[in-house]
Amino acid sequence: MVNSVTNLGRSGVYDWLIQRVTAYVLALYTIFLLGFLLTSNVNYETWSALFDQTWFRIFTLMALLSIGAHAWVGLWTVTTDYIKAMGPRFIVQAACGLTMFVYVVWGIQILWGL
Repeated sequence: MVNSVTNLGRSGVYDWLIQRVTAYVLALYTIFLLGFLLTSNVNYETWSALFDQTWFRIFTLMALLSIGAHAWVGLWTVTTDYIKAMGPRFIVQAACGLTMFVYVVWGIQILWGL
């Protein structure tokens, strides 16, 4: 049995709350993008104009951070349920954490043009 919790949460309830809040952010982002795609003539100019707006960049950043947090809590739960040995579990969790970190930093770099 694993007694520790994720680095993001302090308890199972906190991890559950992270999962729910990030799921709502991702759902709202998905609904907005689907609505935008269905109601706009999407080309480079409209897409670029959307991403030039600061509020949408912040919304996208929230979605990007939500993906990272949501994935981390989910993958932590799966690895602690199915990988019982501490060494292999640590390696898998470290690889997942590093991958998510790289994706989030890369996404921020693309989003804000750093």
